[in-house]
Formats: sequence, C-alpha cells, structure tokens
Amino acid sequence: MNAQLDNRRKIKEMEVMVADVINETPDATTLVLFTGNDRLDYKAGHFLTIDPHQFEALERFTAFLEDLKGKKEPPRAYSLTSTPHEKYLAITIKEERYITGVTKYPPLLSPLLVKRTASGMKMVVTGFTGPYTLPDNIGSDTKHIVHICAGSGIVPNYSIIKFALMNHPEIKHTLLYSSKSYHDIIFRDTLLDLSLKSNGKLNVIFTLTREENSAIYGKNFRKGRITTDLLKEIIPDPSCCNLFVCGPAISIHEKREAKIAGIELKNRFFEAVLEGLLDLGVPKDRIQHETYG
Repeated sequence: MNAQLDNRRKIKEMEVMVADVINETPDATTLVLFTGNDRLDYKAGHFLTIDPHQFEALERFTAFLEDLKGKKEPPRAYSLTSTPHEKYLAITIKEERYITGVTKYPPLLSPLLVKRTASGMKMVVTGFTGPYTLPDNIGSDTKHIVHICAGSGIVPNYSIIKFALMNHPEIKHTLLYSSKSYHDIIFRDTLLDLSLKSNGKLNVIFTLTREENSAIYGKNFRKGRITTDLLKEIIPDPSCCNLFVCGPAISIHEKREAKIAGIELKNRFFEAVLEGLLDLGVPKDRIQHETYG
C-alpha cells in the first residue's frame, strides 16, 4: 500500500476528555486524554494537533493574531507522551513564553493547555502522524540508540524509550537530556526509575545549564551544556548506533530576519549537537531529528 495513503487513513479527528492533569514542572503539564472506544493507531514518537479555534476563551486573541499576521492561525502540534500499549492517550506541553525583542508574537495555545486545563474538559484533537519514530527494522539495524534532547524535546523520546524497552529488549539506550535546572527536568523521577528497572538497558545523563553544583543531585547529573567531549564519552563507536535528537533549533523566521539584517545567528541546541555529532564521524543517515523554534 502507498505509504502516504496509509498515513492519511490513520489521521482522524476525535473528541477527547481530559482524564487527568499532571504537573511535571512549573511550566510543563501532561494531559491524560480519554478517547472512549476509539481505536488508537499510532507509533511511539508520533504527534497530534490541536486547533486553537475551538476554545472560546481564545476567540478574541486568535482573531487579533490573525488580523496581525494576515493569515489563519494553524493547529499546534504536540508529541505523544503515551505509547500504543498504554491505556490512555497523553501529551505533554511546555508553556511557551513571550520574550520582548526575541519572540515575534505572544504564544496562543500552550498557556491555556498548561495552566488553564482541568479534568473533565473536552476538546477535539487530530492524530496521528510524524516521521520521528523507530524504523520497523530497528532491532536488526542497531543495538544502541542514543537519545539527545533538550527541554520539551524529551517528550517523543520518552515515548520511544518506553516502547522500545518493552518491545525491543535487545537494544540498549543512552539518554542525554539538557535542562536549565533540576526542577525543569520533565519526567525526571520517572526516567531515573526506568533506568533503575531496565537491567542496564537505559543509561540516563542529565546536563544542567544553570546549576552551579549539579553533582549534589547524584551521578546522573552533569553541569553545563552538551559538549563534543560528552558526546564522545557516550558514543564510543559512532558507526554503530542510531541517534534521535530533539530540541530547539533556529527557526525559519529567525533565519529570514537574520538574512535581511545581514547578521550571523548563534547555534541553538540542535545546530550545536549536530555539529558535534558530525565532528565525531556519526553518519548523517543514522541521525533522526525533530526540532522546534
């Protein structure tokens, strides 16, 4: 069957009810969604979309932004926290912030979903799609997957890790996850618990960019950003592992504005990590990535 046609058939609109709201960090929330009797046909790493037009509380703000931009506000995409073997659907959202001089427009939907969503609330979601998933032949292709994430980039990788530990026990995982502080780490305790129960199949390393003494939290914590030396430490053989990289990157808007202004942009998380991986000799075809900006 044509893969594109098959993907279109999997995408459908459905009404869900928020069954639970879990505060992961001060600015990140997991919404557990009850879908009734709908059959959920998705893969770990997929995302769903939510249209902001359905929320009455956002009606005037949505109209204002559309007048300002001269175009319709699109649905927002959110990676699935859940995996196909779990009972409920779940997404985890990190609240976007407006930063004067940096952010062009105020965020529309994420503040509502993170701070103003309660159990029992209903909404319409559309799912499921996205290329950031495990290849069907992953077990024969590699025995080591390295996950490199920052911020909410952990969400699809968390789903992938849970799924792979259950369905591909022959594969070892290394997770390198960058956050600002100890309290900003999404799924922190769950990831450490997964590692402890994995019989050596999951090694977790957190890097904290705004903590003076990360070592006080234990052996899984490092100070600073992800460096080439750290990448070299966790990737002993660049030709034999598959990599899943997810986190902030320079946006198309930023590139366009920089080109007009004639300035060179500093690398963000994704560009810095990709540069380090290529310097180590990791083949490009072994790197899967998903970015946001």
